Amino acid sequence: MDDLQRIASAPGALNVGETPEGYDALVFADALRMRGGVGLFVCRDGSRAADFESACRFFAPDIETLVLPSWDCQPYDRVSPGPRLSASRASVLARLAARKPGDSAPLIVITTVNGALQRAAPRSVMSSAGFRARPGEVVEQETLRSYFSSNGYSRVSTVMEPGDFAIRGGVVDAFPPGAEEPVRLDFFGDSLESVRSFDPESQRSLKQLKEAAFNPVSEVFLSDETISRFRSGWLKTFGAATAGDTIYHSVSEGVRAAGVEHWLPQFHEKLETVFDYAGPDALIGLDALADDAMDERWTFIEDYYSARKNQPDGPKTGMLANTVYRPLPPDMLYVPPKELRERLSERDYRVFGAFADPGAHSVNLGARQGRIFTAERTAGSNVFDAAKDHISSLRQFGNRVVLASWTEGASDRLGSVLGDHGVTGIVPVSSYGELAKLPKTGIARAVFPLERGFQADGLAVISEQDILGDRLARPQKRRKSSDVIMQAGSLSVGDLVVHVDHGLGRYLGLKTLTVGDAPHDCLELEYSGGSKLFLPVENIELLSRYGAETEGIQLDRLGGAAWQARKAKAKKRLRDMADQLIRIAAERHSRKVEPIDPPSGTYDEFAASFPFAETDDQLNAISDVFEDLIKGRPMDRLICGDVGFGKTEVALRAAFVVAMSGRQVAVVAPTTLLARQHFKSFEDRFRGWPVKVRRLSRLVPAKEAAATREELDSGQADIVIGTHAVLSKSVNFKDLGLLIVDEEQHFGVKHKERMKEMRSAVHVLTLTATPIPRTLQLALTGIRDLSIIATPPVDRLAVRTYIAPFDPVTIREALLREKYRGGQAYFVVPRISDLDQVSEYLREHVPEVNFVTAHGQMAPQNLEDIMTAFYEGRYDVLLSTTIVESGLDIPTANTLIIHRADRFGLSQLYQLRGRVGRSKVRAFAYFTTPSNQTITGGALKRLEVLQSLDSLGAGFTLASHDLDLRGGGNLLGEEQSGHIRDVGVELYQSMLEEAVASIRGEEDVSDGEWSPAINAGASVLIPDYYVTDLDVRLGLYRRLSDLDTREEREAFAAELIDRFGPLPDEVNQLLKIMAIKTLCKVAGVAKVDAGPKGAVVSFRNDAFADPAGLVQLMAKSPDEFRVRPDQKLVLVGDWPTPDARLKGLERGLSRLADLARRVAA
Repeated sequence: MDDLQRIASAPGALNVGETPEGYDALVFADALRMRGGVGLFVCRDGSRAADFESACRFFAPDIETLVLPSWDCQPYDRVSPGPRLSASRASVLARLAARKPGDSAPLIVITTVNGALQRAAPRSVMSSAGFRARPGEVVEQETLRSYFSSNGYSRVSTVMEPGDFAIRGGVVDAFPPGAEEPVRLDFFGDSLESVRSFDPESQRSLKQLKEAAFNPVSEVFLSDETISRFRSGWLKTFGAATAGDTIYHSVSEGVRAAGVEHWLPQFHEKLETVFDYAGPDALIGLDALADDAMDERWTFIEDYYSARKNQPDGPKTGMLANTVYRPLPPDMLYVPPKELRERLSERDYRVFGAFADPGAHSVNLGARQGRIFTAERTAGSNVFDAAKDHISSLRQFGNRVVLASWTEGASDRLGSVLGDHGVTGIVPVSSYGELAKLPKTGIARAVFPLERGFQADGLAVISEQDILGDRLARPQKRRKSSDVIMQAGSLSVGDLVVHVDHGLGRYLGLKTLTVGDAPHDCLELEYSGGSKLFLPVENIELLSRYGAETEGIQLDRLGGAAWQARKAKAKKRLRDMADQLIRIAAERHSRKVEPIDPPSGTYDEFAASFPFAETDDQLNAISDVFEDLIKGRPMDRLICGDVGFGKTEVALRAAFVVAMSGRQVAVVAPTTLLARQHFKSFEDRFRGWPVKVRRLSRLVPAKEAAATREELDSGQADIVIGTHAVLSKSVNFKDLGLLIVDEEQHFGVKHKERMKEMRSAVHVLTLTATPIPRTLQLALTGIRDLSIIATPPVDRLAVRTYIAPFDPVTIREALLREKYRGGQAYFVVPRISDLDQVSEYLREHVPEVNFVTAHGQMAPQNLEDIMTAFYEGRYDVLLSTTIVESGLDIPTANTLIIHRADRFGLSQLYQLRGRVGRSKVRAFAYFTTPSNQTITGGALKRLEVLQSLDSLGAGFTLASHDLDLRGGGNLLGEEQSGHIRDVGVELYQSMLEEAVASIRGEEDVSDGEWSPAINAGASVLIPDYYVTDLDVRLGLYRRLSDLDTREEREAFAAELIDRFGPLPDEVNQLLKIMAIKTLCKVAGVAKVDAGPKGAVVSFRNDAFADPAGLVQLMAKSPDEFRVRPDQKLVLVGDWPTPDARLKGLERGLSRLADLARRVAA
């Protein structure tokens, strides 16, 4: 019997030696293909499971692979596992439960030690919990709704995530766990007419389906039977004292409380294990370290249990209040290692290890870990030459070689760099099958995430990490639609808004008024003195959000002059600013400098040592910079991107190109801490290159500083990094080619002037973390060159976000876990007055950690010293206000606790969460809310949105959308913020765009500050029975007001039909009104009043673009067009119904619009 046959069929236990990670997946898949049935592989942890899964997909794409995750919360936590994760766990369990006994088709199931120790709902329950529906069947909507509610689906207004459902009249949307796309069920009464899949991004249908299949989203079901079993089990376990226990009371009322999964045994008669699901004939594989991980996990579970059991009574009220928690004994919820080993002993299992196993029950396969090139990297010699020699020797000994990379881009680049070093014939492959078709000594590259390479019989895999050192990339997740954010930032009652003509008011809600016998949706606005304004929804674009700062703001008076005066003042200042910007740009364009060309081969090598996969925006920014350097005139480019989005890498590459061309580079940062961070990253990346990197700041010893100045003067130092000391008159450069400025807005006037002097002759690259909206970027193109890095880095490991009431045990465990894994934590509070209370809590409950307090009212010098101490690791916890929001990059800080998260804005929370999760370890963010108070709907919505954005995809949209929290960019200096306060953030942006466009003499200056009034006696609304959710309705009105062309309106109508069902008459009329509105804007019509006998048209400023054409039109069609003595135009017609009026108006106004267009052309 050969080795593989033995691994596949030997009864009982067998050790498989000399199978390094990566190779074990190939062996396990081959053995399972031979044996058939289920193969269950237990990995030590989540990242190993992800690597094993990608190896299975590469080596055995023909075998279906499922991943059974464990919960991503702590044992005995107050929060539930993540909804996506619960859904995927439940769907894998349901798939296994539905598998027929004796099914020999191979199926690989990958889980972790945590997943294997966790008990699961019984198979009988999971297999019967599915729900199927086919077109033509009668399905009562109420049945469907109660199925969703009891099986853990959450009701939302727009379905975007697995486990969401929405009911809108006769249309039901739901996202079944495990499905590729959500499904849309279209009902006529109780009869199911069609089932379609749809795209969660655009909400548009994709294709017809034969049936819809739903699985439960959670292992906890809330039916009358399970609630009754839960209650009796609870009373039996904990007795009758249920006062103050939210879990017991919530479940009794049929409500799914947060964290209810930690009482799973109370909902079922008995629980089963993952081995029961895999079946008695399954082939089981264990990671070499899985056995140790089991004991470690069990100790961990018992620790958590005793922490809950012996929890000290905290205060019952106040911000740090404590609530009751009654934990179940560990063996009810988890499988003790002893029981797990007994289960294994009854089955065929294999323990895979990288080293040879001399025992009798073992097979050694002769593979070994591949070579790593650490020695070459640290010695500074060329690692690619060493890799080339190694590859040549492997091929000489008859091995096929595969270069395994994390991403397609990295794979392509590694191939091309090795190609430059003489490794030829590298073929891209996507699976092991393709590799096998290559010649015996062929070489290929593949996307196949692997920590370490290996060498086996005839096959050598070299991982990207072997050559280049740690890579921090993870496969990219799909980007989140910005719709989620728009919903969170949609208008809510009480928000401050700015009306273009009437100024600052308060939004009071959507109101339906009767105008000319027809219903009309209007936004109700309140102004100073209680006066009201009703704004028709078709003119919604006249409104903009004011911003987040609402303290001390005065509402304007309706019809008062103050608003117009403020607007005029801001407009004048904006014109001056725009004028100044354009003058600077013109001067720069007239100067000449020597072009600098990037050296191709050496540059690729330098780029390859970047440990992340570049994002598209980063690559665009880099190519923008290189184009500027080649142009032959001084570059002045501003790179905007949040902290951690990769701006420094753009600067590093620019510095490399300039330094290698023989010119000098200066990098200036506003604080010594930032300068130190830059120096460290430059020093690391330039190690091994003929480039001398030096530093200058107040922390550099005087002797070193003097030597650095001398070297700069003589041209021996290539790159200098420091604070404003670099800008002083005592520093002379022999040949400065590039100045890199980080966070320019933090420098004083004197230093800015010095930078301006330097700007005239050298290339300048400015980095800023303040986001600038895309719209503003377009307006300023060509004035100041802007590159925006809006895509966050490829999701290294998404920050796990918990939102839960404040719980002393959870917070203590979180801080201690971070301390004991060698990391640091941030503890952020909303106000300075909260610092004392939280300091007291830390001293009392977590005495093991040493913490330091920081806030914005400290002297800058003190603050910087504290930050430096924290950066150097002298403290475990930084307790602060939101000053940590920007600028700091501390890779060891990977736990964030935000106290009273309901008091922060969405953008602030997102920025704060961006401070953690910047290295290879999983980061945790705990957003705590008060345990004994309810938080506002708006705050809850912000927190929910943030939790759903844990894939980092929407950061920039969010930052621009919430720009008002940050003050609007540093494009034009300090005076901006005052004007933003005067007119509100959105209006300010559009006014700046207009000012720039008009000064540049662009004809098509946006004339956006007006909107025509149309009164045709038609219904103008989206009825609430058609779209029930108010925020969704407002969002649709907003989108509708931005549609300019017929094609856009038709696509919008198609989307409405698809999402909400056939269009009601009111919506058809609304779409026609919008078409008429577009024609009015083109023709310059300010007001239209239509009735049964025709319409009166008032032109804006009583003028028409083509008076001669209008006279000709009236002469040609006197029965249709007439002019009244007051200069108003009359459209004559017989229009008895609203529909006839809308058609007549569209016909008449399109002729006027044609005339206006002809003049414009």
